[in-house]
Amino acid sequence: MRTTTTDFLLEADGISKRYGTVVALSSASLRVRKGEVHALMGANGAGKSTLVKILTGAVRPNAGTISLNGGQRTAHSPAEARRGGLVSVYQEPSLIPDLDLQSNLRLTETPVEPFLHWIEELGLAKLDLSTPAGNLPLASQRIIDLARALAIEPEVLMLDEITAALPANLTEGVLDFLSRQRGGDRSVIFISHRMTEIASVCDRATVLREGKTVGVVDVDESSAQRIVELMLGEVVERQSELAHQPIDPRSREEAPRLTTRNLQLNTRLTDVSFDLYPGEVLGVVALEGQGQDELFNVLSGWERPDGGELLVDGRPVSFRHPADAIRAGLVYVPADRAEALLMQRSVPENIALPFSSRFRRWGRIRRRQERDKVNAAIDRLQVDTRAQGEVRRLSGGNQQKVTIARWVAGGVETLLCFDPTRGIDIRTKQQIYVLLRDLAEAGSSILLYTSELSEIQLVCDRAIVIFGGQVVGELAAKGADEAALLRAAHNIGSATPPSVMAPPEDRKS
Repeated sequence: MRTTTTDFLLEADGISKRYGTVVALSSASLRVRKGEVHALMGANGAGKSTLVKILTGAVRPNAGTISLNGGQRTAHSPAEARRGGLVSVYQEPSLIPDLDLQSNLRLTETPVEPFLHWIEELGLAKLDLSTPAGNLPLASQRIIDLARALAIEPEVLMLDEITAALPANLTEGVLDFLSRQRGGDRSVIFISHRMTEIASVCDRATVLREGKTVGVVDVDESSAQRIVELMLGEVVERQSELAHQPIDPRSREEAPRLTTRNLQLNTRLTDVSFDLYPGEVLGVVALEGQGQDELFNVLSGWERPDGGELLVDGRPVSFRHPADAIRAGLVYVPADRAEALLMQRSVPENIALPFSSRFRRWGRIRRRQERDKVNAAIDRLQVDTRAQGEVRRLSGGNQQKVTIARWVAGGVETLLCFDPTRGIDIRTKQQIYVLLRDLAEAGSSILLYTSELSEIQLVCDRAIVIFGGQVVGELAAKGADEAALLRAAHNIGSATPPSVMAPPEDRKS
């Protein structure tokens, strides 16, 4: 039931924030009613995360006022905002990775019993508080951050892309929690780029564009198009128009670019075999903790497998370091941009870094050649370089573009993409979809794990399903709708058994 009260629990007016010459917010406003789930929408770089950080004291505004329950508030730190009833779960985990969970709870004065209650309520069972936070998967860390926030019973809870890193089962738990908050005593500010989530749990939406509030929309079944128009200032191209004609690369009788046979790593990756062909985008579908993290770690050289075989262009390979994988033509695009980028360095420096040696002659870097390659990659991915003095000043979507542009500049043979569109706005997602298809059509091979199941049909030619550390099924993209993928991911679907072709040397010419 939607709230009908007209009283505002939280009001932010005239909020402005500048970083040097870059204007992150310009007189933005936000008003949240008591008992509502309020969406905060906008393309990457619109100012959503900056506004949330200002509300919770992590960033000081240049101008503007904030009121809670009618009284003006100015928080000078997240701890002060938390004591005042404003708590945020940010895009990236706020846990200290080297400390165990018990110590992380103690740092934020989080009561243990309510925390454990919310952990169970949100679907994350059997949590050992002596575990170092950094040893847990990203999805688990996000749920822990949310449970830690809920345990102190905030008046206003702000969730910045909480579902972006979550598999379907944990996302369902979060959305169910949000639905139960409507009409109650707590208000929620919810940031998500997934329109279906906004429509299912939100009452109203405030839309930011280029740092300004451009509209407030009552959320209903017909509001999605209006929200998108406000976000972009134009009617966005529909995803259906990006549809491609999936191919079966095996019909070309080409040898696989990448082959895995019975890969194993500890107890999480037990038996993974598949072939990835030139010109193919192969999707990977899995619920949280089914071995997908370990698979990408092995393929990108971060971890050495305990067993099995890995072949590149038919030749057995063994990686001791990510540099070995790069030399073999396997390059990695993680979901967490901070893992891949030097945040204090410029856009051109980040893009050129892996390939500086290619632009050397007698020890001297050939600057013109390097600059031409970098600029071509920036243009191809339409990277916003207004803040290129430091990559950390870019939006999340533009940071991810820089991560991909790095490999485009050097030439891509095999791209390992782990949830590359997580937390990215709809326009940037479409640009990345188009780029992945263009790379495949040019002959590159792409392995794509995504937590957004709709991307499988949009981008992939086929998909493999991992459950319990094994490949348990394979689906052609044409039949890989979200319902079929969810059934397969729970190992109850009708996905066909994986069809792995014989290694090239065993195939008939």
